Amino acid sequence: MRQLLRPPRLAPGARVAVVAPSGPVPEERLQAGLDVLRGWDLDPLVMPHVLGRHDALGYLAGTDAERAADLQDAWCDPAVAAVLCARGGYGAQRMVDLLDWDAMRAAGPKVFAGFSDITVLHQAFATRLGLVTLYGPAAAGVDFLKNARAQDHLRATLFDPESVRTVTAVPPGGGVLVSGRARGVTLGGCLSLLASDLGTPHTHAGAGGGLLLIEDVGESPYRLDRYLTQLLRSGWLDGVAGIVLGSWASCGPSEELRAVLADRLGGLGVPVVEEFGFGHCDGALTMPLGASAELDVTAGTLTLDEPALS
Repeated sequence: MRQLLRPPRLAPGARVAVVAPSGPVPEERLQAGLDVLRGWDLDPLVMPHVLGRHDALGYLAGTDAERAADLQDAWCDPAVAAVLCARGGYGAQRMVDLLDWDAMRAAGPKVFAGFSDITVLHQAFATRLGLVTLYGPAAAGVDFLKNARAQDHLRATLFDPESVRTVTAVPPGGGVLVSGRARGVTLGGCLSLLASDLGTPHTHAGAGGGLLLIEDVGESPYRLDRYLTQLLRSGWLDGVAGIVLGSWASCGPSEELRAVLADRLGGLGVPVVEEFGFGHCDGALTMPLGASAELDVTAGTLTLDEPALS
């Protein structure tokens, strides 16, 4: 697995497009997120269907074609320096095949950020565009809007990526599931999306040589077992260098969850750190995907070879 191309960092006054590739966005949360972005001296551009809702399928922010058009138009706009997802939810898998990857590649590199269901697009941006992306808070996400740490870490990553070249677990030290150090290129996201993305056109062929970052929300321990077992049986985890575990909000009792993770991942013989503080949690850290890094489980650190953005 190779280091991907780093997009340029943002500068004050940069135009950033806000899109909703998956679920619908409450207007009050969108406006609050826009206020945060304006407070960073950014110029947010809200794409036409961010506040849309599918007529029959209310869990989608507009039709698949509308959501794809928003993302593609934002990415191909030469005035836009970054595309930020307003939220996750569900629906990225439905629209990802409608994107014109040749046109998006021709538009050149820029920042892409989001999490949860956006995992599908992170994989596509890696495999189709070869770009480092940011697995981090959504621009209209509840935790982002109310948590200074989540805001500060994303802001630092966007404007001053040298200052966060070492990402430290929150709380410091995280938890040691399997001790050790490992090097590789980061990939991953939401575990259930990685499992459901297997065999599709835009997914990583496997995690071999990579540092896998995974988290999830609202999945009971037996379902997490099933997703991990699917990745194991498919060979997708063969050769993984190390694993970084984020949050598991509403995923059951911690002791039961830890038993599943130890049972399914402990036999891989690679370093595994837990409780790293990214994903569906308060103060979620921004994690670059597609970047060469070193994992130190004991220290609870992920140190990038170079800043996430150029």
